[in-house]
Amino acid sequence: MPAQCPTGAISFVEREAAAYDEAAVLANKAAKEQAAAKPHFSGCPGSMMRQFNRNSQVNAETEDSAAGYTVSPVAPESQLAQWPCQIKLVPVNAPYFDGAKLLIAADCTAYAYANMHQDFMKGRITIIGCPKLDDVDYSEKLTQIISNNNIQSVTIVRMEVPCCGGLEYAAKTALQNSGKFIPWQVVTISIDGKILD
Repeated sequence: MPAQCPTGAISFVEREAAAYDEAAVLANKAAKEQAAAKPHFSGCPGSMMRQFNRNSQVNAETEDSAAGYTVSPVAPESQLAQWPCQIKLVPVNAPYFDGAKLLIAADCTAYAYANMHQDFMKGRITIIGCPKLDDVDYSEKLTQIISNNNIQSVTIVRMEVPCCGGLEYAAKTALQNSGKFIPWQVVTISIDGKILD
């Protein structure tokens, strides 16, 4: 049986159009030109670059027993200083890299180590990744970040699991390939949340 073409998918409607309004056209054109003059971000809104001022936030005391959890009397303050933080998403020449103490952390470290924000992220620009899940060698991008910016120091925080060795290797390779002599350290977190070295 031969296939039949669908019908009724397109219809035409005839109607009266509004009169031409030159003032409205000119106002719309001026608005578009003004919007075009501003820096324009294209892409996923969640990856738009942002920088946060963490010095002026006030801690809040809250409790939500109905939701099944209690927030500590003094809520910890996030120490994330910029957005995005994923290695794959950060721009290579972001202004927050200038003069930065750089933290390169494995994704899982923030969940395994309870005081990640205060002990490692505070005062640092944090970029994160997982070489196993991302299935990528970060060394080329990390080399560009270190080479093209005035990075003051590099701290690598990784998990004890073998797959996290890829993140440490990429960071060390980037430091070597950058040709710069920058102080650096590696901190390993155990799967039960303790600092191993």
